Amino acid sequence: MSHEKFTVNYEKRTLPKSVIRYGWIILVLGLIVIVAASMIDQTRNAYSNLIMFIFLASIGVGSLFLVTLEYIAGAVWSTPIRRVSEFFAFSIPFLVIFALPLFFDLHDLFHWTHSEAVEADKILKGKSPYLNETFFVLRFAFFFIIWTAFYFFITKNSEKQDKSKDQLLTKRNIRLSGIFIPVFAITLSFFAIDWLMSLEPHWFSTIFGVYYFSGTMLAALAAGTFAIIMLYEKGYFSGLLRPDHFYSMGALMFVFVNFWAYIAFSQFLLIWYANIPEETFWMISRWQNGWEFVSFGLIFIHFVVPYAGLLSQSSKMDPKRLKIMSVWILFAHYLDIYWLVMPSHYNTFTFSWIEFGFPLVGIGLIILVFSWKFNRTNLIPIGDPKLKRGLDFHL
Repeated sequence: MSHEKFTVNYEKRTLPKSVIRYGWIILVLGLIVIVAASMIDQTRNAYSNLIMFIFLASIGVGSLFLVTLEYIAGAVWSTPIRRVSEFFAFSIPFLVIFALPLFFDLHDLFHWTHSEAVEADKILKGKSPYLNETFFVLRFAFFFIIWTAFYFFITKNSEKQDKSKDQLLTKRNIRLSGIFIPVFAITLSFFAIDWLMSLEPHWFSTIFGVYYFSGTMLAALAAGTFAIIMLYEKGYFSGLLRPDHFYSMGALMFVFVNFWAYIAFSQFLLIWYANIPEETFWMISRWQNGWEFVSFGLIFIHFVVPYAGLLSQSSKMDPKRLKIMSVWILFAHYLDIYWLVMPSHYNTFTFSWIEFGFPLVGIGLIILVFSWKFNRTNLIPIGDPKLKRGLDFHL
């Protein structure tokens, strides 16, 4: 199949208007909950905002990493489905919607923002050149601009290639991807340190950036796999994908399920073995007052269930199984972030209806952003020189 033949046969379709309507309904319901919650418990509302912000950053930035990984690795199997990751990466510019309210709640979220606490604490005073509000805001602005710039440059070249068929655009994206990957590693690590680890500034973990990276990859893979299978079931990928494509998606999710478990256990083991008070207090707080049930739950929800669900070869090639496991993994990642964030302020585990507001807004926003980009861009990168090999892919 030549690129020209495929271009002629490809018929662009848009998503049903009902998808956009559902997106708006979910978004508005979430906003109503958020407004009501802000009147009752603004602090808990702020923590819910932070959790959803971190969760959406995982999907957006993680999806951009998957796009660049394909370019730098020269992968062909993912070429026909790469645009789905590009669509999810379009959520990066919208992260600011969730970040801006958090800047007004920094004093409720972060202990190190209180000058009197810093003056009375030798450790916080020593960390103050890094942990101060001005530098904190500047770092996020830098991360946000860098991620957004790479997204626009890479996707612009990808979409431009649909019309021009210029292979030089692929070479440009390979060069951009080579620059982005180390930038991604550094910025994502500092992003996790800033917004998650500094919630308890006396605690530190040298493996925490990798821990967040493992969850980020899982979230991006799960979101992309779910969307691809939904589109496939509705006929958008009709005749283009084969079981080998599904197997590759399932295998990648399976790999990162194991990688997350390995990093999570390594972090726990290092803290337990060293037995340093500056580290152990963080883990102890998550093994008492009801949080131990969440901790045990994470072992099964984030590892045991997806491991068993994706273990066999047939399960990795079953679209229905992959769709179920994708939703499960997304929930597991959200629970993981919840477990990282909430015990830093709430010593006893409790759950409130307040925490439904921002997830609803996040889901609604993702649906709307994805739909807007989908309806204006080809689902298949019809100008990519690797497309033929991607469509003919066999393991």
